[in-house]
Amino acid sequence: MTLEEKIGQLQQISGDFFGDDGSSVTGPLSSYQISKKQLNNVGSVLGISGADNVIKIQKEYLTNNRLHIPLVFMADIIHGYKTIFPIPLALGASWNPELVKKVAAASAAEAAAAGIDVTFSPMADLVRDPRWGRVMESTGEDPYLNGMLAESFVDGYQGELPIDQTHVAATVKHFAAYGAPEAGREYNTVDMSEWRFREQYLPVYQKAVEAKALLVMTSFNILFGVPATGNNHLMRQILRKELGFSGVLISDWNAINEMIDHGVANDASQAAAKAIKAGTDIDMMSFAFLGSLEKLAATNVEIKRLIDESATRVLQLKETLGLFEDPYRGISAEKEAKVVLSKKHLDLAKKAAEESMVLLKNRQHILPVNSEKSIALIGAKADTGDLLGNWSWKGDVSTTQTIRAAMATHFSNLAFENGYSFDPSDNETDLKKKAIALAKKQDVIIYVAGLTASQSGEASSMTDIRLPKMQLDLLTELAKLRKPIVTIVITGRPLDLTVVDQLSDAVLLAWFPGTSGAAAITDILSGLVNPSGKLSMTFPRSVGQVPIYYNHYNTGRPVTTSPSDKDNIYLSKYIDSSNDPLYPFGFGLSYANFTLKGLKLSNKVFGAGETITASVNVKNDSKITGTTTLQWYIHDLTADVVRPIKELKHFQRIQLAAGSEKTAYFKISTQELSYIHSDLTRSSDEGFFNLLVGFSSETQLETTFLFKN
Repeated sequence: MTLEEKIGQLQQISGDFFGDDGSSVTGPLSSYQISKKQLNNVGSVLGISGADNVIKIQKEYLTNNRLHIPLVFMADIIHGYKTIFPIPLALGASWNPELVKKVAAASAAEAAAAGIDVTFSPMADLVRDPRWGRVMESTGEDPYLNGMLAESFVDGYQGELPIDQTHVAATVKHFAAYGAPEAGREYNTVDMSEWRFREQYLPVYQKAVEAKALLVMTSFNILFGVPATGNNHLMRQILRKELGFSGVLISDWNAINEMIDHGVANDASQAAAKAIKAGTDIDMMSFAFLGSLEKLAATNVEIKRLIDESATRVLQLKETLGLFEDPYRGISAEKEAKVVLSKKHLDLAKKAAEESMVLLKNRQHILPVNSEKSIALIGAKADTGDLLGNWSWKGDVSTTQTIRAAMATHFSNLAFENGYSFDPSDNETDLKKKAIALAKKQDVIIYVAGLTASQSGEASSMTDIRLPKMQLDLLTELAKLRKPIVTIVITGRPLDLTVVDQLSDAVLLAWFPGTSGAAAITDILSGLVNPSGKLSMTFPRSVGQVPIYYNHYNTGRPVTTSPSDKDNIYLSKYIDSSNDPLYPFGFGLSYANFTLKGLKLSNKVFGAGETITASVNVKNDSKITGTTTLQWYIHDLTADVVRPIKELKHFQRIQLAAGSEKTAYFKISTQELSYIHSDLTRSSDEGFFNLLVGFSSETQLETTFLFKN
């Protein structure tokens, strides 16, 4: 290969260079003028799909490429291709790694049939700030749960290596700590100690890398003072050396050139040099590599060697994908039509939506709704296909079943009014009057509230995380009727639902549930499905508590349940609010009632190389079959550095028939006790630990054990 051809393999361009097919542009379009010769050497393209379209572009490209090296087609398949599954944050609320693996596999099958080789997923970023719109792409705030689900995503997307024609390569993103921007503002500064990074943020990426993800994507933010895309310590030392990642490192959109705005590069040439020295292999849409590397290599032997290194990794990716044997990976329009939106995938999308929804409140067991009751279905959100959420690139809102249509198939006595609008020019007073008039005539009010898809995702940071004022005003008026109110919330992020909780008898968090979401909502409302979702991210009482998360550290003046706290103002607390969230991490109700008793340990003391087993009895103390998630937490009471008040270490989804019970077990080893010390090494210390167990992070039972090194 010539130097020019090697550099071409390191350049990724968007689909509009080949004839745009509607892909989303998520960054500035470069003014770089790419020549026909350069176009014929680029290694990859993003945002193109459709079997016929891909075959046409690949065929023409191979005709013009001297060595007949095929293109790699990449895209953002975040929670489905055309069959749209619940957003990743919702999937996190399923607490079901096997389900997530199936969702990823189905997404991969559709994407692969449409000619896509690589997905830019999973997002392994730990998130704790609902003001940041991209929390919807993460699975939540906890390192253990996120790590389990990141592994499931990778396994589902890729299958067994080398990748077959029904799977795609996974891209772990955004390396690293992209989910912790200051003030929740998109693309903003991330500033944390390396100790905290290694303790809480790095483990999730590590699980995805250990699952053999073939690509990693750099993040836009700085970390340890250096933009990630040019951060040698982060990429060479931590990612490549410590985590053992040997795959392709791709920049995010224009991230190489953004080092100029960050103030660590004078121009594209200097930015390109920093990026390739840090180990970045593919330049997504900045054209810094294409415009600078050849000149840099002419005077710098190291740059020339690094170009060879990166080009080799890109070619190895293509080999793993089987592109040299079949540049089209067996795609055809017929195969695509058979796989995309298949009944199997639609059924899986419904199951995923059902398991992801979280019942937040159910006063006096108003849910499930008696089908003989007359129902006032109110809310513009009930009469729209805008249930897919952001990053549903090929999802079709116009053909997505609405909640109104789905409910009409089950509830015969159903009447509807919009009540509010997302169009500020509509007459709010008139909409409200019609809704109130309808609600007065019916037995039960089902109020569907929420956000639009554009109000979460990339570049959608918010400072006010309440529902829109028009929706809250209408709910206030409906509550004055003193009729049972069930509120369904459609959202891509945690919200301040304090007013909703106060005014509603039941609250069902449906997230953006995807293609089959309306049917899933209906089945839960009717009782055909018993909700089982548990929050994977804390819901605050107000934006003033943000960031708020369950596994925080104690201060030197913590608020406790001690009677002396009552008169002590000099504690770490607010003067206008409780420290506690509205809904804690791990929380979620069921139509069944679950209880715990008899927490035991096989031994109260154990040493290095040994284990102890915890057990607890779980009972379904109700007359309906249900599924819950039992959560085990550990608190290290004294350590080298401060430890969280509790950390999730294990969980089990448990289905129990009415009145039945079972014993659940958790084997504890030194692995569950290890942590990052002040010298940045991981090990376990001897001392006392609390073991806590419950159905949310607000645990019910606890005991203590001693570990001796």
